[in-house]
Amino acid sequence: MVQDSGSTEFTDQERGRIEEELADLRRRRDQMRAELQDDAETVGDRGDAADALQRSEDLAGIDEQINRLTWLLAGGNADTPGQLSNGTKVTLRFPGDEPVQMRIIHFLEETPAGEEDTTLTSDSPLGLALFGRRAGETVTYSTPRGELQVELLAIDIP
Repeated sequence: MVQDSGSTEFTDQERGRIEEELADLRRRRDQMRAELQDDAETVGDRGDAADALQRSEDLAGIDEQINRLTWLLAGGNADTPGQLSNGTKVTLRFPGDEPVQMRIIHFLEETPAGEEDTTLTSDSPLGLALFGRRAGETVTYSTPRGELQVELLAIDIP
């Protein structure tokens, strides 16, 4: 696993190691997706369901690591690995829904009471997928339930 060095200047050897790790993570992600799809097609017991849930969570973790490494290779700062600033406001439209405005937070403890539905953690699959995007883009992100899409209508970085 590549450790953050705080710098985005990589030697050719370091860049090569990151690219290899990224390729390995993508292979593992594709294999896990195929396994999850196979599991979804078979009926099983609670143990099987628990295993599938764990693999879904592992898959989300792999997706986060892929996003982080891709961001680092693109020149991102390792001290804030691909995350929007705390307090960033985004207006999103989920398929079939009305637009909703959400505020990016870094920790769940920062969520004011009653605003749980309008906050989004910066390190969540959607929060990470929004980094570097512009208003008008359709953003695809992975969740334990599969890939989802959202339209980014507006972004206001503090």
